[in-house]
Amino acid sequence: MNKSAEFPHRMAEATVTVRKPDGTPLAHQEVTVAQRKHKFLFGNTAWETLALANGVLEGAAKARAERVTDAFLDLFNFATLPFYWGRFEPERGKPGTAFMRKGAQWLVERGLVPKGHPLCWHTLTAPWLLELSNAEILEAQIARIHRDVADFAGLIDMWDVLNEVVIMPVFDKYDNGITRLCKELGRIKMVRTMFDAARETNPKATLLLNDFDVSSAFDILVEGCLEAGIKIDVIGIQSHMHQGYWGVEKTEWVLANFARFGLPIHFTETTILSGDIMPAHIVDLNDWQVDEWPSTPEGEARQAEEIVTHYKTLLANPLVEGITYWGMTDGGWLNAPGGFLTKDAYPKPSYHALHNLIKGEWWLPPTKMMTDGEGKVQVTGFLGEYEVTCQGATAKFALENKGTVAVEVTLSE
Repeated sequence: MNKSAEFPHRMAEATVTVRKPDGTPLAHQEVTVAQRKHKFLFGNTAWETLALANGVLEGAAKARAERVTDAFLDLFNFATLPFYWGRFEPERGKPGTAFMRKGAQWLVERGLVPKGHPLCWHTLTAPWLLELSNAEILEAQIARIHRDVADFAGLIDMWDVLNEVVIMPVFDKYDNGITRLCKELGRIKMVRTMFDAARETNPKATLLLNDFDVSSAFDILVEGCLEAGIKIDVIGIQSHMHQGYWGVEKTEWVLANFARFGLPIHFTETTILSGDIMPAHIVDLNDWQVDEWPSTPEGEARQAEEIVTHYKTLLANPLVEGITYWGMTDGGWLNAPGGFLTKDAYPKPSYHALHNLIKGEWWLPPTKMMTDGEGKVQVTGFLGEYEVTCQGATAKFALENKGTVAVEVTLSE
């Protein structure tokens, strides 16, 4: 059986009672039990899949997107979709809703959980906001949240509501409507206003506050929001490691800073490079602009090793419920060699290393077992969805809670 002593909080030891279609126990029969999905959210960005699902690609571009998507579907169960306002609605009143819905539906039909990113951010926000007064910007931002959360309710029920609020009111790279608004409202009122709009529109949605600032500034903001009565469902932590892998000690230090809130944590944007590391003196990662940033054999071996350590470190913390890696392929954000696939969309060592964890060490492959006289089998595995089969009949079950559990299933033809 696939049992890992490293992660008891991620696993269940289940007594599964298998019944025939007529309800009687399936006694003394060979069955096959197999895992179908993790409960833990292993994610990545799904940019290429959107275009593929909408049928807008041809030739080599389509073939590349198919390779990216095949690799995505074989490994991940969680997809981040881009709702950057300036791209989603470059012309006011003409959002890309139909295109995004088709892509999201395509992913959901294949068993993935989609998340929208983000509803409110000062970067890549709508340029036409600059034509408005602060009062009109606020009205437009709230309306945007009501519209998009409503349009996707039941399809996308998880959102990064605000992105990078710590820097939002003091952002000085260029003028934008959201920074103007946050300067006037202040961070906590900004968070309250946007969370209230999203919560009102879809009370069942899971709402995240997401930030790259892992200093005390972010946990102080979280504390202030909670003290103000704002309900944050998940704390989102970015971990773009263009200047080198954090290491176990820093990762655990970051986690400890937020542990006191007792809230679920998602590592929402993780990047680990397989090429040269960005110089340490760069403060804003966006300031490092290069034409070429190649992956190297030595870097790829290092990336694979660091990916394994990082994912194991995060899974060891019970508060972490999801990890989203930022980009399937090299050459994404900042042209960095941070993907699991090459620019041409072929697997790198890091892809195989993570696959060996998620679908190997942390996975129950099809396993033959013999039921006892009461139709019971013992299944130990990571929390998630499973299937049991016997002579063409099947039944699905889920391991939802850690520890010792009892499950009953009835086979159907």
